[in-house]
Amino acid sequence: QVQLVESGGGLVQAGGSRRLSCVASGRTDLRYNMGWFRQVPGNEREFVAAIDWRGGSSTCADSVRGRFTISREDTKNTVYLQMNKLKPEDTAVYYCVADLRMARVRTGSCDYWGRGTQVTVSS
Repeated sequence: QVQLVESGGGLVQAGGSRRLSCVASGRTDLRYNMGWFRQVPGNEREFVAAIDWRGGSSTCADSVRGRFTISREDTKNTVYLQMNKLKPEDTAVYYCVADLRMARVRTGSCDYWGRGTQVTVSS
């Protein structure tokens, strides 16, 4: 079992930056691929970014490519999402996800989800 706890959300002005963190606990010795999704209440969840278990390969959604960067620091069991040039449409609850299969991270069919952290971007 793996538990995921996100942090770093808050209010930021458009054009600003924010870094989200996700700390994993439990069976962190397993080779978990990690990622981030976001969701506005009433809307479908949206893939944001993913990184493989070795941290050697990552991908971002078209909507955030060039602005967001995903990374991981395995010595701290932590995954980060660096968000730059934030836009009001980035406002959402951001969720950290984990799974042993990368495909499930990409599609959102993940074994593990965090509780989420709210990011609000003002105009």
